[in-house]
Amino acid sequence: MDSNSSEDTSLQKKHLTRTQLVLLVSLFFIFFANITFFRHVFVIYPFVAKNFIFLASLVVGSTCAIGLFLTIITSICSPRLVLILFLLVSSVAAYFMDTYDLVIDHLMIQNIVETNWDETSDLLNLRMVGYLFFLGVLPSYLVYKVKLHKESFRKTVFCGIRNSVVLLVAMALIVLSLSRFYTSFFREHESLRWFSNPIYYVYSLSKYIQKDLNLHKVKVTALGADAVVDGHHAAKKLVIIVVGEAARADHFSLDGYPRETNPLLQKEDIYNFSKVFSCGTSTAYSVPCMFSVFPRSEFSSSKGKRTENVLDVLHHTGQIDILWRDNNSDSKGVALRVPYEDYRIPENNTMCDDGECRDEGMLVGIDQYIAEHKGRDILIVLHQMGNHGPAYYKRYPKQFEVFTPTCTTNQLEDCSQEEIINSYDNALRYTDYFLDKTINFLRKYDKERETAMIYFSDHGESLGEGGIYLHGLPYMIAPEAQKHIGALMWFGEQARQYINLHLLQQKKDKEYSHDNLFHTLLGFFEVKTDVYDKNFDIINN
Repeated sequence: MDSNSSEDTSLQKKHLTRTQLVLLVSLFFIFFANITFFRHVFVIYPFVAKNFIFLASLVVGSTCAIGLFLTIITSICSPRLVLILFLLVSSVAAYFMDTYDLVIDHLMIQNIVETNWDETSDLLNLRMVGYLFFLGVLPSYLVYKVKLHKESFRKTVFCGIRNSVVLLVAMALIVLSLSRFYTSFFREHESLRWFSNPIYYVYSLSKYIQKDLNLHKVKVTALGADAVVDGHHAAKKLVIIVVGEAARADHFSLDGYPRETNPLLQKEDIYNFSKVFSCGTSTAYSVPCMFSVFPRSEFSSSKGKRTENVLDVLHHTGQIDILWRDNNSDSKGVALRVPYEDYRIPENNTMCDDGECRDEGMLVGIDQYIAEHKGRDILIVLHQMGNHGPAYYKRYPKQFEVFTPTCTTNQLEDCSQEEIINSYDNALRYTDYFLDKTINFLRKYDKERETAMIYFSDHGESLGEGGIYLHGLPYMIAPEAQKHIGALMWFGEQARQYINLHLLQQKKDKEYSHDNLFHTLLGFFEVKTDVYDKNFDIINN
């Protein structure tokens, strides 16, 4: 009997308790999955003697915070399953934060949910596989193989409560003992916590789910039901809005960029607006916002989905036909109540090569649409693939590769900044070609219609400045490169008769934003409605 008892005790010593396993995984997260978090911390609190105690306390406190979170979850769910799940997801989150300096907030979660496989595949590479294997699969395998003490339900609950209390007390003592540091850390440097892995992305996911669930409980509020076309012009209107993708203004030669990224548009009689800023830093947020009646200061994703947009207001007139063609992910809910066509697929887009469907393919077949809607005002929205990263080299045909050498991989970390910028600028030259081709398409209808093209990018793009890539950072900390966008307008011969062109020329260097698109569209189509504000109409005389 004594021999068996001794053997059982020896065997138990080789097993880990649930508490020990949670602590080990928490330490693993701190030292291997939070590199970006501590990199940002060291910028504000350099690794010098006076900061040493605070930085050490931050490591301990962060471990306690992750440990507390995992303790609560593993007390009510299978510890192996929970830890393996978080290890796998956090390894991918660490890759994106370490590589692109991204924040996984609720808007980024929305982008992930609403993206398509083509966009996702551009992000897959060997480095991501390495992160997934070494930070996800390998530790998950160890968690799966480790032997755990068997505990009764009662003991599991007791240990969970005990450990949670201990961790909370430890965190409180750390903060109180170094209150001078933590006061500024919590109150002045909120953005540091956005890089905490896995706690912040879990918080962001819960925020996204909460908002998404709430949206299913509400109906879409009608907007501009009183809208009528109050124009007296003989000719019907034909307007094409091009929604750009990731086109930053400071890489437009129209805005003074030394390279010729807009060689064709520079020859056109266009009105380029040099100081236009986006509503957000991601497609999922900016596209609904730019068509919304709400200014950026009042807009939210939930408001965008709860309330009709400018396309609905134009539709309410009963005199304007609307078509949305998309070569990007989708309309992000903007075109739910108007005709929508997907041009990411060869079945619709006749200009696809090497798996990439070109933006100019969206122009094919519009002649037929116009012929079928003769005698009606027409608005057509073309949503570009544009400069969607990180695979900028895929965004343009080979003949547009003017700037070399280029980055021919989606692993931006394997390319020099010069190669990344060259690829990005080549993609902008293709957008220049596409916009010029759109203008020439509209010219065919100059004699019979009032024609116009309006171009707004959805957001800008970071190209490695300060170690930041792509887009999607929270607006308050996002660099100007992600918010300052390309924007321009072109008007046909008949439309120019009714616009104060001299005044428009004077306005081109004034500051505008996505807030102006809603009212500018209503103004051009001469729509009378209570929701129209002439002060936000760029073309208003």
